[in-house]
Amino acid sequence: MAFIAALAVATAVFYTGWDLLGARGLKPEDRIDSKTLFDLVKLSFGVVAGAGALVALVVAYRCQRVDEAGAYREDTRLHTERFSQAVDKLGSDSPAVRLGGVHALAGLVDDAPDDSLRQTCIDVLCAYLQLPFTPDPGDDPADQEEHHRYLALRKVRHTILHLIGDHYRRPRGTHGSWEGCNLNLNGVTIDGPMDVSGATFSGGAVAFGGAAFSAGTVDFNRATFSGGRVHFDGAAFSAGTVNFDGAAFSGGFVSFDRATFSGGTVEFDGAAFSDGTVHFHNAAFSGGRVTFEGARGPVPVGLLAATNTRTSAAVLVLPPAWLASNP
Repeated sequence: MAFIAALAVATAVFYTGWDLLGARGLKPEDRIDSKTLFDLVKLSFGVVAGAGALVALVVAYRCQRVDEAGAYREDTRLHTERFSQAVDKLGSDSPAVRLGGVHALAGLVDDAPDDSLRQTCIDVLCAYLQLPFTPDPGDDPADQEEHHRYLALRKVRHTILHLIGDHYRRPRGTHGSWEGCNLNLNGVTIDGPMDVSGATFSGGAVAFGGAAFSAGTVDFNRATFSGGRVHFDGAAFSAGTVNFDGAAFSGGFVSFDRATFSGGTVEFDGAAFSDGTVHFHNAAFSGGRVTFEGARGPVPVGLLAATNTRTSAAVLVLPPAWLASNP
């Protein structure tokens, strides 16, 4: 293929020059002198040298490909070894060792040789958060050891939430950015701080389906939802604060379908909505405080129907323009 391509290029250049010179044919020669003979010999050697150079170029290219494939295999092997060690640490009985495994996995996400390996590391961190855990036994002196162990393991879970938020806030294309990756936090209990303020959700799937927001502050302040899919389907907002202040819902799909708001505070103050972007089908407002003060754009799909069935214990603040459109 390389020889055919070179021949085609040489032919195209020859005929282009021929056409530019306006030549109509070649002048026949019955006999050639020594100068012309030497020119023909030099031309022959030039063709042979060019063919050799082309062969050398092709061989060098193939060697480079082989070297790159070998380097990729070596990187993958090292990544796999580090991954196995990090996962082993996550299964340790010592909370301190587990914490080291969490940081090791987060570092592997940033150093992974390809996107599939990066996603695998993120999936493991999410799966750890989805594992069941023993509730806090309380401050009874008889349960002090179990209480301390609960606090230590909760620190591990909160560290994962912190690392996820920190990496999602980094702009896409910069080192350590997880924007565009899939994040599966379905069914996770979020009882600590998670800061994804200013993050951009423009690709991938982010799922908080069935998640329980039971304490702490989860901050989506000034986040941009411009693509991909973000699900809060069936999520339970029972305590703490979830902040969407100033968030921009300008594309993609964000769903709060069947979410329950029974306590705590959920704020959409100053958020900007666009048509069909955010859905609240069959959401339940039975307690807590949910505010949309200063929100701009059309009413999220299904929100008004859901708020018409709210209980008196729920405090719901909507912009006057939305209230005027509610029959």
